[in-house]
Amino acid sequence: MAKIRILPDRVANQIAAGEVIERPAAVVKELVENALDAGATRIEVEFRHGGRSLMRVEDNGQGMGRDDALLSLERHATSKINVAADLDSLGTFGFRGEALPSIASVSRFLLQTREAGAESGTEILVDGGKFRHVRECGRPVGTRIEVTQLFNSVPARRKFLKTDQTEAAHIVQCVRLYALACPRTAFSLIEDGRVVFRSPECVTLGDRVAEIFGRQIGGELVPIEAEEPGLRLSGLVGRPGAGRATRHEMITFVNRRPVDSRTLNYALIESYHQSLPKGRYPLAFVFLELDPAAVDVNVHPAKREVRFRSEPAVRGFVIRAVLQRLRELGATAVPAPVPPVDGAPWPIGGATPVPAPVISNFKSQIPAPPSAPPIHRADLASLSAPPAVPAPLPTVAAPAVLPWRFLGLAHGAYALFETPAGIVLLDRRAAHERVWFERLQEQFRAGTVASQRLLLPVPVELDPVASSLLTDGRKFLLAYGLEVAEFGRNFFRIEAVPSWMEPSDAEGFLRDVLGAMREGRLPERNPDLARDELARLAATKAVRLPASAGAEENLGLVRQLFATHSPLTSPAGRPTYLELGQAELDRRFQR
Repeated sequence: MAKIRILPDRVANQIAAGEVIERPAAVVKELVENALDAGATRIEVEFRHGGRSLMRVEDNGQGMGRDDALLSLERHATSKINVAADLDSLGTFGFRGEALPSIASVSRFLLQTREAGAESGTEILVDGGKFRHVRECGRPVGTRIEVTQLFNSVPARRKFLKTDQTEAAHIVQCVRLYALACPRTAFSLIEDGRVVFRSPECVTLGDRVAEIFGRQIGGELVPIEAEEPGLRLSGLVGRPGAGRATRHEMITFVNRRPVDSRTLNYALIESYHQSLPKGRYPLAFVFLELDPAAVDVNVHPAKREVRFRSEPAVRGFVIRAVLQRLRELGATAVPAPVPPVDGAPWPIGGATPVPAPVISNFKSQIPAPPSAPPIHRADLASLSAPPAVPAPLPTVAAPAVLPWRFLGLAHGAYALFETPAGIVLLDRRAAHERVWFERLQEQFRAGTVASQRLLLPVPVELDPVASSLLTDGRKFLLAYGLEVAEFGRNFFRIEAVPSWMEPSDAEGFLRDVLGAMREGRLPERNPDLARDELARLAATKAVRLPASAGAEENLGLVRQLFATHSPLTSPAGRPTYLELGQAELDRRFQR
């Protein structure tokens, strides 16, 4: 008896759907690509409940006749390629002919289409891979596809979908990418009956970015144009200092195709190495054009990734182009801390020449820790090497008189101490963030967050996705001292901020919070996790380090650090300090 058999077409399509259709956004992506390939100048996308109950894509493209409509639901039926060599010169978004049969095999799929010159259109209904009917219908030229009950025929796949909010965010991001890729095509996006954005035909990329992401972002962007043999880069990039906490506004296209390319992402990040603080990402909407034969767009089932024939050449070109544009803008490096006195040696054993108290940065003083016996050599040694995976530690009692001697500051960022066990190098920012994080955690849990109303509210313009997230999350933010009022379509005003925040930081903090919401790091269903993540974001904004500080201030910081529950690491998991023991020093100096 044969052990190997050929699978029925329906089962084969459902397996293929597992590769192509990962989530509702993948359905929208494939249908929008087909609409663009059909020459559509107007595309409307509608979805409900994160795409679970409905996804509709309607266009005014060239449409199909009855025979082509039926063929489009057969596997590997495509009008884009004829031979393998055609893959080297692709000018279309789709080409494999797998999308429609894969979608139809795992949903209730309704296709209505009509080509120019035809008296009537064609309607095809497929339910879970089974044809229900094929008949004539009336409709304008173009194509309308409705996908409902996604994954109902494969419930194991359906249970792996995320929340409606998360799936909706992926759909919105997908449509935004194709709207950016094709500014001369009008796009409409409707979620649960509400218009997310409606962007008419735009002459320039800048107009489309303003329509989708908000006009306020336009002031942070500048055009870029660069060309070398076989390579061309165009689009918009952020001015020096204009960064974001996430990569959501660092968007790359290759031959008009939106892609997630490590090569391009790393090139952009490296280009801004000296123009943005560490941990911030540049704004970028850039288009790379090159010979289609020099890039492989068929390396990923969902076509999200591409592979360049010469990765180093592409990376080098992008870095050169962006750096040149930043130089034209007069970009300078992010200022590095300087010694307290020009040319003077670092101070030893006392305050710096121009002391500035660290503790004065705390808007509200943390109560002084209770007195306790001095930390012994063995205790310090046990704290010197943070574990690879930090775990919560019991509170370390902070002594009133610390047996450490402050030696000075290194590069303005690190405090150097002599201890009974050796030498300690303290990361001042990481230590401050740990202290602030636990202080804010306590405030957030107790619901005692004080806020201050702003004399002049801070205006903020957001893209439709962020606007939707903020509209739903304003009550949550208000509970933690950030009051935001709606002021028009996609416009808001920050009217009050937590007492620990500088008003100038309010807009940046709000955008960082919305970025975390978009990534699902502030889940509504888990308020404890959301509260801790908010405290983690807030701690980075609460810290302000002076260029110099004396012995008293830095020793005070150490006491506060040791009074926390997890003094070994910052909220982000970075070590707060490193220690070189006496034995290690002797070994290094061969004593």
